[in-house]
Amino acid sequence: MGFPDTFKALSDPIRREILLMLRSGPLSAGEIGKNFDITGASISYHLSQLKKAGLVMETKHKNYVFYELNTSVFEELMLWFSQFRGEKNESI
Repeated sequence: MGFPDTFKALSDPIRREILLMLRSGPLSAGEIGKNFDITGASISYHLSQLKKAGLVMETKHKNYVFYELNTSVFEELMLWFSQFRGEKNESI
């Protein structure tokens, strides 16, 4: 995972909405697609961008592919962001 891919993936509102949907657990592409007025190919594209950025993982079960959050990437992002949180006693 690289931060450029991660931030690029997070820049799209549809991908951010998909990530919010996955907070409740794994979903198939079809279940995700039902919530949007876009083609299945577009959903696949957004999911592939999220996978490329390492934000989601996929698992296959029979004829279905399920997508779930990769929380380790989110933890890494939070650690990176935390360096910008200044301490109250920190002098400039």
